[in-house]
Amino acid sequence: MLIEVLKSKIHCATVTEANLHYMGSITIDEDLMDAAGLIAGERVHIVNNNNGERFDTYIITGPRASGCICLNGAAARKVQVGDVVIIMSYAMMDLEEARTFKPKVIFPTADNHLVD
Repeated sequence: MLIEVLKSKIHCATVTEANLHYMGSITIDEDLMDAAGLIAGERVHIVNNNNGERFDTYIITGPRASGCICLNGAAARKVQVGDVVIIMSYAMMDLEEARTFKPKVIFPTADNHLVD
């Protein structure tokens, strides 16, 4: 049996842009992606702490050290610049692997940079 478990999480990132006239997705600073073990094109679930919205999209790589968290396309309607979001991805694994698996969880600063 396979189950779906949390693989990666960026906890409490601040939305820096919302671009309605773009082809959908979330652009994430590449430093944050690397730290959380996320890759371009990966499906992510996003929770907006400010308004309760929950939605899925896929990742586009943003410039390193930019602090970029930009919701694009229709997802831009679900956030405001300055909102705090949680970005999560999941992985399928067998029950035995899932019991010991540890997800990568990062806690960026208020300006979406990594803590040294």
